[in-house]
Amino acid sequence: MDDCRTAAIVIGQLAGLGVTAGAHRLWSHRSYKARLPLRIVLMLFNCLACQESLKDRAFPPQNDLYEWTRDHRVHHKYSETDADPHNVNRGFFFAHVGWLMCKKHPEVFRKGKAVDCSDLLQDPVIRFQRRWYVPLTAVLCFYLPSVLPYHMFGESYWNAFFVSTMTRYVFSLNFTWLVNSAAHLWGNKPYDRHISPAENAFVSLVAIGEGFHNYHHTFPWDYRTSELGWKINVTSIFIEAMAAIGQAYDLKTVPPSVVEQRMLRTGDGTKDCFDDPANHSSSAGSGVHAHPEEVPYEEVFGHKD
Repeated sequence: MDDCRTAAIVIGQLAGLGVTAGAHRLWSHRSYKARLPLRIVLMLFNCLACQESLKDRAFPPQNDLYEWTRDHRVHHKYSETDADPHNVNRGFFFAHVGWLMCKKHPEVFRKGKAVDCSDLLQDPVIRFQRRWYVPLTAVLCFYLPSVLPYHMFGESYWNAFFVSTMTRYVFSLNFTWLVNSAAHLWGNKPYDRHISPAENAFVSLVAIGEGFHNYHHTFPWDYRTSELGWKINVTSIFIEAMAAIGQAYDLKTVPPSVVEQRMLRTGDGTKDCFDDPANHSSSAGSGVHAHPEEVPYEEVFGHKD
């Protein structure tokens, strides 16, 4: 059983990176660039996550990188409106998982069709995953985690299936969903008090760095999604490790002076509970580019209405 738990933790972390470093920070926000080997790895990790929706999909259901990224770009541009796929104004349950279980609001469809995702379809890795998504996720998310502990550690099939596959899958999904629900409801807002996203340390812990949400919605092009360096931000550590070996490059960030100015202008006057000035300047590998504060949405995300 211990080996199954270890496998569940390892697989869960890899699946999480497929969402955070891959679908989110690389493909949705283009906050850094990745060479082909890293993009392939992140695509496979994303298949480990298998973030399905339950309705509004053709059979078999799928929520591949293209659809995930399109929905996330719409979420940022129309956050907390009817066009937001997981509008938190409709309640915690809806923002957490309910949006995946019911028919989308017509505005989500309308705005989603207007979002330019042509940059995604130019990537052969995304085109490959989109074509083979169902068999890839069936094998990587469900089959291999169920059989490998049996063959490698001598675990029973039942232990492998229920622990390293299903338990891991349920926890991984809910950790991701907390970013849409808890991190839009609870926490302080040091960077912009006028928006719903907040700084939530617990979400950052379980979602490997995605809970610094007030910062992220204020500066969505920053690959770190926070100003705290490696502080409870496994995804940033991973991206910087990939930059160190030449697989990630053109890492975008925000100058500290710009962050301070924004905090003074629109922040709520608080500091993050984990704030430590010594951690504000992590070594960010090579090719880090600082962007000005007021960047047009279309320039950052590469799409338009």
